[in-house]
Amino acid sequence: MGRIVDLCGEVAAVAEEGPDGLVLPADAWDKLRADWSDEDIEDALAFVKDSLLQSELVESADSLSARLVELLGGWADPKAWAQAVEGHATLSLELIGQLARRVDRLEEVLEAYRDDKGPDRSGFDAVRRRLMDHGIESEMASGRAAGAREPNLDSNDEPND
Repeated sequence: MGRIVDLCGEVAAVAEEGPDGLVLPADAWDKLRADWSDEDIEDALAFVKDSLLQSELVESADSLSARLVELLGGWADPKAWAQAVEGHATLSLELIGQLARRVDRLEEVLEAYRDDKGPDRSGFDAVRRRLMDHGIESEMASGRAAGAREPNLDSNDEPND
């Protein structure tokens, strides 16, 4: 296993950016062929390409996700939320919900890759709670009102029929 890691390190050190991604110069191929098969070199080059692409993907996703957390968190404000519910926001409530679900999952995954603390999620988490509660607010309010009308009974009390 250590030899493969060494090969990947050598490939990463000599690879150059080409029109289709990373490539190895001809002299680097010749040097590596002294100790490795073409298949091993190609595998190492593919691994290095994938590793670099993954790093770029994580960096881009982290930046995009942080901006979306901030954007979606703006709907935590009661006035902005009311506009969204009434259909007067720049994004529909359905789209806000879809984005929030996907960004939440993306944030979960990015935690494994981040070196620094993620974005401030307070507004974003508030919007997610509002989205979960949306549509059940009236049921919750009527349930509270019905609960207020019901008498408080101790375990020994019987309801009056």
